[in-house]
Amino acid sequence: MATPSPTTFSQPFNFSKDVRRTTLKTSTIFGPKLKSGEIEHTHLRLLTSFMTGPRLELKASKDPPGLTQQLDNSRLESLAETENVCDFFEDLKHRFLRFKKRKFKENLEHFQNLAQGQAPKFMIIACADSRVCPSNILGFQPGEAFVVRNIANLVPTFESGPSETNAALEFAVNALKVENILVIGHSRCGGIRALMSMQDEEDSSSFIRSWVVVGKNASLITKSAASNLSFDQQCRHCEKESVNHSLSNLLTYPWIEEKVARGELFVHGGYYDFIDCTFEKWTLDYEGGNLEKNSRFAVKNQFYWC
Repeated sequence: MATPSPTTFSQPFNFSKDVRRTTLKTSTIFGPKLKSGEIEHTHLRLLTSFMTGPRLELKASKDPPGLTQQLDNSRLESLAETENVCDFFEDLKHRFLRFKKRKFKENLEHFQNLAQGQAPKFMIIACADSRVCPSNILGFQPGEAFVVRNIANLVPTFESGPSETNAALEFAVNALKVENILVIGHSRCGGIRALMSMQDEEDSSSFIRSWVVVGKNASLITKSAASNLSFDQQCRHCEKESVNHSLSNLLTYPWIEEKVARGELFVHGGYYDFIDCTFEKWTLDYEGGNLEKNSRFAVKNQFYWC
């Protein structure tokens, strides 16, 4: 029986001999345009990497020095950003654990009841602005308010078609049976500023424009009534006018108007000024019948909290 010849892996490895053999082959691979000194320099660095480290590192010998420094700086900045994100989530973890210790466990029965279902009395429609948190401002506790936040706290009409806001309205009014809807506007609203700056010829593909156009009638009323005011003052006027416009839009939903007419549901407006920390509240005074487009309505129970 013939003995099989040993494979190349069983041969002893002569490092200097194999490197020289590789050098000769490499001359053919790289072609005649490279100088012999360049090839020798390349293999000298290859040999050094084998001799001095456990891994093979290929480096570009002709890179400008500044490029390496830029890459190093980018790596440092990336590491710093990662550390900042980690620090932030570490802070969030401690906030959550404080909530669990000081609120959840101390009110365990309440949270266990909430786990079975919710029955909030309020639905809040507020702006997505990070400075305007309804639970923070008005002290709502878990289970007390069903909250929807969107750009400029707008309510589209029933005829406008589906959106996350009217889907939430349907669920809150028909399933949760909320007794109050409160629409909260606020000072220095970027969405209202975008609405007031909007031009008819602007690109309609903008998501922001397609949304804030819901409040177009409020901006038209504002520009007509406050044309003598500065742009900033007009925006402040529209911040409140848009709330009333949204209250009118709420009554375009048949199942909302029916409940309001029967006194089962009340619709309120609010305005939070975070500059001097004041809050205005008013309630729509419904007298029955459908509101015509752009019609005005009376309010009652108007308060100013400061």
